[in-house]
Amino acid sequence: MTFTAPPRTAAWRHLDARDGFEVAYFRSSDDGLLIEGCTTAVEEGQTWIVGYSIELDASWTTRSTRITGRSASGTRHTVLEADGAGHWRVDGAPAPHLDGCLDVDLESSAMTNAFPAHRMGLRVGDRSAAPAAYVRATDLAVERLEQDYVRVADEGPRQRYDYSAQVFDFACRLVYDESGLVLDYPEIAVRVA
Repeated sequence: MTFTAPPRTAAWRHLDARDGFEVAYFRSSDDGLLIEGCTTAVEEGQTWIVGYSIELDASWTTRSTRITGRSASGTRHTVLEADGAGHWRVDGAPAPHLDGCLDVDLESSAMTNAFPAHRMGLRVGDRSAAPAAYVRATDLAVERLEQDYVRVADEGPRQRYDYSAQVFDFACRLVYDESGLVLDYPEIAVRVA
């Protein structure tokens, strides 16, 4: 089962790990998709805002990401550029520690977990590694995040994936809607619109 086109907008309430809200807007372009959004949250007593603009190619591979973050320590900006073949530049400088990553994963966002599910096109029972350029919420530091997805049996029109990120000792079952956006991200967020 393939995903339908994303809606014009979607929103998530962040729970447990942080208290906050995310809104994203989706717009098709000639060669892919432009996603613009913002997350605001309180986490461990710190407030932060992260705004993003992400360009994906037709295969849902990340091509560029512009991020602005604001916290009590000030405002930061970061730009990631990717060639679509796993090579990245961060703020104009080569980033070999990200070699092989095809997705950006924003710590502040539940929406960015849609990228691997769309891009990989796994069948039920298939497993795939999906390393990502992981951008921290408070300081916009960019790290490599090793993560795995296993597609499990669908629940009606909803696709489900067992997700894990060993560095965080975290695993959960992600549930996606017909358009491939996360509905339920246990301990992180739930879709509200």
